[in-house]
Amino acid sequence: MWLRHNSELDRHPLTRERIVCASELPPEPRPQSLRVSDDATALDIDWGDRADGQVSRYAADWLRAHAYAADRVAVPPPPSDTAALTVDATRLDGPLGPLALRRLQETGALLVRGFGADTEALIDLFGREGLSVIETHFGRIEDLRTDNTTNQNTDQLGYTDSAIQLHTDQPFLERPPRYQLLHCMRPADVGGDTGVVDGLAAARHLADIDAPAFELLRTVPVTFHRKQKDFERVLVSPILDFDVHGGFRIRYSYFTLAPYRRPFAEMEAWYRASNRFARLVRDERHQYRFRLEAGDFLIYDNWRMLHARTAFSGPRWMRGVYFDSQARF
Repeated sequence: MWLRHNSELDRHPLTRERIVCASELPPEPRPQSLRVSDDATALDIDWGDRADGQVSRYAADWLRAHAYAADRVAVPPPPSDTAALTVDATRLDGPLGPLALRRLQETGALLVRGFGADTEALIDLFGREGLSVIETHFGRIEDLRTDNTTNQNTDQLGYTDSAIQLHTDQPFLERPPRYQLLHCMRPADVGGDTGVVDGLAAARHLADIDAPAFELLRTVPVTFHRKQKDFERVLVSPILDFDVHGGFRIRYSYFTLAPYRRPFAEMEAWYRASNRFARLVRDERHQYRFRLEAGDFLIYDNWRMLHARTAFSGPRWMRGVYFDSQARF
């Protein structure tokens, strides 16, 4: 917007005064193309909205003289290199448990290929590292499959073949389970891919590119309302919480949000902020994306990471287990 607002094409050819107000410009201008001159003294941008086909030229000296964020050190968006999360269970140099806990601290998630089908062995493995299974209103272990017969309260999206966009689990609890394990028994025939986003990295990036939006998500309480046939919980909290023990917790679940209740004068700003964050995390360039095969598992920090899956067909079967530290604070 700043570049588009300062195009010399929007000045009178004789007086060089502005003849276009910023309010008349597209709200989110996007260049069709740009080019640095051969001698690097100018930047040409084709905004794609000129009937005469002219491009805007910005002299490099002018850009340097008027730069409004010359000293800014950009905070990167959430990472997306799945290889950084992934290990092969058959090629480990050391024990898996300590590695997993270390990765949960560093990156928020660990993807393990080729572990095998024994979920109880995984529970024992993480138990030796100080994690305890947290039983929820679904039970001790969730069998996430469309023909589930083992769990309670299956009237929710996890037990369907629907796509589920990015979210954290159990945001309607005062203390959501800290970690979640997703252990693949059988992948879908088609679809069912997993996406994971580092919510802490997303929050920091949002603070860098849109401080007002970050402040709203950090301070404005919203209501999470899980209502099922035999289970109901309500909790009010900001989406981004930097005041909890441990420094950060994100609650994010579009399908358990109650209707927003903000003053009339604040509602537009709230939607702008929350949608800005949604677009940020839903951008596939900011996501770890992968397919879990039989015997693979993903464990992630539910206070930090968002997760999602694509729609699928076929008898996909994941086993879900929640964990928390035995020394809970």
